[in-house]
Order: sequence, then structure tokens, then C-alpha cells
Amino acid sequence: MCTAHRRSMFCILPPHILRSIAARGTDAQRRRALATLATDQTLRAMRAAMAPGAPPVDVTTPTLEPKRTIYTASNTTGLPGTIVRREGDGPSRDPAVDEAYDGLGATFDFYAQVFRRNSIDNHGLPLNGTVHFGNDYDNAFWNGKQMVFGDGDGELFNRFTISLDVIGHELTHGVTESESHLAYIFQPGALNESLSDVFGSLVKQCARGQTAAQADWLIGAELLTDAVKQRGPSVALRSMKAPGTAFDDPVLGKDPQPDRMSRFVVTYEDSGGVHINSGIPNRAFYLVASALGGHAWEKAGRIWYTALHRVKTGTDFAAFANLTLDAASTLYGAAGAERQAVEDAWRTVEVLPAAVAAPAELAGVGGNGGGTGPRAR
Repeated sequence: MCTAHRRSMFCILPPHILRSIAARGTDAQRRRALATLATDQTLRAMRAAMAPGAPPVDVTTPTLEPKRTIYTASNTTGLPGTIVRREGDGPSRDPAVDEAYDGLGATFDFYAQVFRRNSIDNHGLPLNGTVHFGNDYDNAFWNGKQMVFGDGDGELFNRFTISLDVIGHELTHGVTESESHLAYIFQPGALNESLSDVFGSLVKQCARGQTAAQADWLIGAELLTDAVKQRGPSVALRSMKAPGTAFDDPVLGKDPQPDRMSRFVVTYEDSGGVHINSGIPNRAFYLVASALGGHAWEKAGRIWYTALHRVKTGTDFAAFANLTLDAASTLYGAAGAERQAVEDAWRTVEVLPAAVAAPAELAGVGGNGGGTGPRAR
């Protein structure tokens, strides 16, 4: 078991944004950012200290029905909190409760309908979420057992239940966790984050019935308050279409994501830049989905999902690129337009070299992944 991954806590708001707020914001904004950073650090330490749990009980049913429970922490940090809505209950009078309930359901439905997956662990795992966590807590996270949502501060960030792709993103960490031992550091960690962005975006696109051309390819667009959006070119936490352009704000800072390997950011912060360098594989997926057209989950998503099942602990960008090439060949043929779209995308973001190996030479390549350290090209 890879403890670096199995015991990680996955937050949607990257620490570099919180650090920027702590350095540039008002006194109140700084206090909230520092409090969120401190809370996140404590939760990560608690997660790392937990012994691995027993394997999930197989409760697979042919009906693929969700089992959701929403709790409220009542602005404390006690988890899971008090139950406020169970599976089958009608809407409450609390938007956060209902958004969490609906978001968990939309994510469950996506994986069930598109991939015949029974919850995020494929064994019918109940989906639990806690809202109103902390006081002005600016984050949402998956802790290995459940989703947890802060209310935001109302100045920079709205409540964290408001964004469906954020919920899909966080729950997809659970999917990756159950399918692989992918390390949460350096390139494997950035790939981990990218997979959550990919399928989080697909959850939103599927719920909205959007094609690749209709999708906005933004992650967390609803999280930024109107005040932030009105004072500058800030639209979301990340852009899969154009990494590095999602925000540019005097308080939040400027989006640091690169869109190709020649701009890879070598850093030891944020577990080796997992929320930064994820922009590279994010753009590769966007390019594949756009080239193939139609609904992105039908072909591009299936290629990525197939490759996910072969990911190993140290799988880096190049290894994953080869896995997607192999998946495209297996699903659609070595000479198909799908494989060519995958190859073109990875070459565009400079993960694959100019000369790409023939399909026969790729058999069995990529699953073991190479380095877990920073790799600039």
C-alpha cells in the first residue's frame, strides 16, 4: 500500500492561493487564509496518522443506486456532524445541504451510467458529505471516507457546495484511490490531480448534456465571488483549455499552471506542485476531447478511464501518455482517429517526443512509471 497516496487528504483549493491571500489580503482575509491552511495541515496530519482501514465490504447491487447521507458540522470542525438529509429525503431549506446531496448523486450517476461503476469504490460505498465545516472555512476536501465542505468567506469564495465539478473532482480522488496506488507527489501527484479535474469536468458536462465544444472546461467557476470576477480577469480555479489563465487577481495571485512541459514548474511546495503541473495533462485531455468532438465522456473519457486502471505508484506524465495511447488502440484500433488524437495531444503539450513509437512497440510500456521527482523538459 502506498501511504503517500492512501493517507493523503485532497483539497480543492491549492495552498498557493491561500498563501497568496495570507500575503496580500485584508487583515480579515489573511486571518481566514491562515486558519484554513492551519486546519488543512492538521487534517493532513490526522489522515497520515490513521491506520489503513479494512477493505470495503462488497455490497454490489445490479441496480446501482446511491446511498447518500448529508451531515452538518454547524460551523464546528467535528466530523461527521448531525444528519440533516438521508437518501430519498426531499429537499431541505439549506442550499448547501441540497447542493451536496445533488452533487454526490450526479457524480454517482455519472460513474454508474457511463462506466457501470457502483459508487466510487465500485463496491457500493455510501456517499457521505458534511456541510458547514468550520467558520468561514475556504476549502472542500475528500478525506478518504467522506466529502467535507466549507462555507467560504463570502468575499473571495462562495460556499464550496456550489460547484458540481468540484464535487466530482473530490470524489474522483476516491476512484483513483481505489483503482491505483498512484503517489501524491511530483508528477504522479499532478497526474492524480489532473484525473480528478478530468472526471470532475465530465461529471458537470454529463449533468448538463454538453458536448466538448459547449463545455467551459473550467474547474470551480462558481466558487469565485462576483466581487473577485468583477475586478479582473478571474473566472475559476483552473482552466483545462488554457492552463495559466483562470485567474489574475491582486489578492489570489496569478494562475501558475503551465500548459506544456517546457514550462513545467520545478518546486517542492504543494507536494511538488501537484495543483500546478496538473495543467499539462489537463490540456492534453481537452485537446483529445475537442479533436474527437461530441460528448467528451464517450471516447476521450473512456480512454482515460481505461488507462486509469493500469496506473501504478510512480506513473508519470510520459508513462500515462503511453497508457492512453495503448487504451485508444485497444478500444478503437491502432490506426483509428482516436489514437491519433491522443498522440497529437501529448505531442502538443510536449510530453511525448516528436517521434512516437509505433503501437506494437508500446505494448506493456508505461504502467510502471518512472520518476516521482520533478522533470523539466
